[in-house]
Amino acid sequence: MGVFDTLGISASGLLAHRKWLDAVSDNIANINTATSTNQSAFKERYIEAQAVDYGSGEGGVRVATAQFGSGQGRVVYEPKNPLADKNGYVRYPDIDLGDQMAQLIMAQRGYQANLSVIDRATKTYQAALQLGKG
Repeated sequence: MGVFDTLGISASGLLAHRKWLDAVSDNIANINTATSTNQSAFKERYIEAQAVDYGSGEGGVRVATAQFGSGQGRVVYEPKNPLADKNGYVRYPDIDLGDQMAQLIMAQRGYQANLSVIDRATKTYQAALQLGKG
């Protein structure tokens, strides 16, 4: 394990959590996006993270894939909506706001934890450099 591997591992965690935050924010932003019933609803996005060189103490994490939910959504009766079909129905994404808020909090806490590790490691490396100046 190298001297600065801590920074690399935490930086990979920051990147993964940032992508998770981006996916959740897209899901929340599009929760009320209506489409006509002959189109797919907005597809909820999920991020799948994967360990790199697990168990070696090196490597960190990476985003393996971005997966998408169902485009089927939920059909709602809104006859005054300009996108409504002849029967008055529109399609909305089937996204649970409570679940997305929980995902947002977890991603934010993970981001903060990795940022804290980077901050502490940087301060430790700076203190070690000061030892030689004495």
